Amino acid sequence: MACETKIWLVLHLLLLVACYMQHYVHGQTQTSQVPCIFIFGDSLSDNGNNNNLRTNAKSNYNPYGVDFQEGPTGRFTNGKTSIDMIGEMLGFAKFIPPYANISDSDDILGGVNYASGASGIRQETAKHMGDNVAFGLQISHHKIIVARIAIRLGGFRNAINYLNKCLYYVNIGSNDYINNYYLPQFYPTSRIYNTEQYAEVLIKQYSPYIKSLYDNGARKFVHVGIGLIGFTNINAPCCQVRSDGMCAPDLISCSNRNVFVFYDAFHTTEAVNFLIALTSYDSSSAPGTTYPMDIKQLAQYPIN
Repeated sequence: MACETKIWLVLHLLLLVACYMQHYVHGQTQTSQVPCIFIFGDSLSDNGNNNNLRTNAKSNYNPYGVDFQEGPTGRFTNGKTSIDMIGEMLGFAKFIPPYANISDSDDILGGVNYASGASGIRQETAKHMGDNVAFGLQISHHKIIVARIAIRLGGFRNAINYLNKCLYYVNIGSNDYINNYYLPQFYPTSRIYNTEQYAEVLIKQYSPYIKSLYDNGARKFVHVGIGLIGFTNINAPCCQVRSDGMCAPDLISCSNRNVFVFYDAFHTTEAVNFLIALTSYDSSSAPGTTYPMDIKQLAQYPIN
């Protein structure tokens, strides 16, 4: 009975979110609250960086993107990702471009998305699926962009002063469990560490990457906690999935996508992404979901 109540509660919330999404899109402003956004992470944030990699972790085919204005772009959902929506809430008129598509003529001063599907904090994570851009390499890519920004702004000090005001969104770590620790047939980590030790190892590896971002001007960080791993899906996937949990190519997905939590076996629908984005940006509707402040407050926070 408790499980049924939870299912209906979530479905009810999704219906409310669907209605609110339509209202919000028509009412958003175009004045950005921060000058740029830099995005690091995995498939929950990837918007095209995996498209040309040799990997099974790519989503640039139907039925992904069925509700996205440009169709399947490499986003692992039916529409927008949470960080897409957070960018809109912050007033950005365009989506932050993927690093893989950046050219010399692009306006990198607005930010770059480095996220790569299946990537993790650890270098080897998910490599059984093919290539991905691990967190450390994403940091290296960012250093290249910082150097280019410094050239455009007339020096490293000017770049640092500019980057101090930007938002740094980091959502990574799930694959270090799903596609590493819990796959002992491919990776030895579960035989080397217990769960507490492994968490400590990940934190130790994560910390110097964040320090590197700090040294290159980052001050306003959004660190997204990983979701619960191994409990039961409260609803079936919206698309027909392959054996690896990704949507099978070119098959029709469910028509009532706004009442589904998961689009494929792992990635949430646009409706859930909006709920995540909304509570991350403005936690007044869900106190306790962000700490020590929400993104709206962080954007306004003065940097000396």
